[in-house]
Formats: sequence, C-alpha cells, structure tokens
Amino acid sequence: MRSKACLEPVDEEEAYAMRRFASVRPGLLLLALAIAIFLWGIASGTSNAERGFDIPVVLDRLPDSLVVTDQNSDSVNVRVMGSRAVLRNIDPENYKYEIDVSGGKPGVAVYDVELAKIDLPRGASFVAHSPSRVQVRFEKKGRKKVTVTPDLEGAPAAGFRLVRVEVDPSEVSLVGARSQVMRLKEVRTEAVDLSGINADTSREVRVSPQRGNVRVESDEPIRVSLIVAPETVPEPIFEEPTEPTVEDDAF
Repeated sequence: MRSKACLEPVDEEEAYAMRRFASVRPGLLLLALAIAIFLWGIASGTSNAERGFDIPVVLDRLPDSLVVTDQNSDSVNVRVMGSRAVLRNIDPENYKYEIDVSGGKPGVAVYDVELAKIDLPRGASFVAHSPSRVQVRFEKKGRKKVTVTPDLEGAPAAGFRLVRVEVDPSEVSLVGARSQVMRLKEVRTEAVDLSGINADTSREVRVSPQRGNVRVESDEPIRVSLIVAPETVPEPIFEEPTEPTVEDDAF
C-alpha cells in the first residue's frame, strides 16, 4: 500500500512572489545591482564635505634694506568645502599665500589674510582659515666684516708640534639684523681635527651657522693650513768641573 505525501497549504501572496521571482532573469538582477552601485558612487562623489590643510606664507618683494626678525605664523590653516570628488583633486602643494611686503618699514606690520586671491577648483570654496592676520617684524639690514677663528681639536702626532695656523680668507662679511650683526667680532669655523698629523696639512671647512637673524654673505669654504714641525729635544749641557783655587799664604 503506497503512502500519500502530505502537502502543506501555501499562502496565495507567497505563491505569487515565488512565481514573480522565478520569472526574473539573473542577468537583470546583476544589471540592477550594478546600477545601484553606480548611483551610490555618484551620490557619494557629489555630497559636500570639508577638508583642512596648511598653505605656506611667502613674503614677496622684501626691500633689500630690511630683514625679517619675527613672524607670528609661517602658514595659514584653511578649511575647504566641496564635493568629495573635487576635494580629492586638490593638492595642497600647489598653493601658497603671498604677501606683498614692498612697503615694509622697520617695526611691526600687520597684514589681513584675504583668501579671495587664491583660486580653487570649481565647486570648492573656503569656509574658514586661521590666523586671520599675519604679523611681521622688520629690522634694518646690517653688514660687517669679522675675523675667522678656526675651531681646533686634538693634537699632532707624538714628536710633533703645531707651529702656525693660516686661515684663508681671514675675514668674512656677515649680513643680517643690524642690531645683531654689529655685536659680533668674530666667527668660528667647523671643527678642525689635528689628531695624529705629522706633516703640513690643509683642511676646507665652513663657518659655523650663526644664531638669530645673521648669516655669512658668501658660502665659500674656508681653507685652514696647519704647519707642524718636529719637537726639538734640547741637548744636555755638561758643566766642566772647575779646579779649586788655592789661595797663597800672605807673607
């Protein structure tokens, strides 16, 4: 005797959905998925976002008679709004904020930051920046010749002594803030090592970097010539014995 399979009743809505899904071709499903991803990418690319980066400050047309001794900021931090696609194409390396300081005078000058003169791609705009002002201190430029002193280290080889040091050039010109330049009387070179030399030797060195707003006008190297000679050993002095003097008896 054969048994009959028991069939569960199927809801009409479920049956309709199953028949509809079965009639859809797999290719159409993939196409619909691709279109949805494409539309999502467009929506992501066109939605607005913000991006922040620093723009370096460049002081343009500085008078030759002045030097900059202080500046409250070397860059301007900006925030830019635009679509994500536009923001991705912005390269901060292509931007700089130029300030015309041709009218500068000794003292402090304040320049308002105006970003309108910086061109951004279409669809992007500045929404914030800091600082709003750049403060610059100017001072008169000074120039002065000073002596070059070599910085000697170590000692010649055993049996030799340093006889003389020659420096060429013996003087260099310093340029910078007048108040700082005029206080200096000499500059020192990089270290010149004497260790172990047993013959005349020359070294080429640079002047050590200067502090503050002072620099050496010429970047030419300094030639330091070291003149050595053998140590002279003094010859021993032998004293000849003297014969005792005999005094004659007085008559």
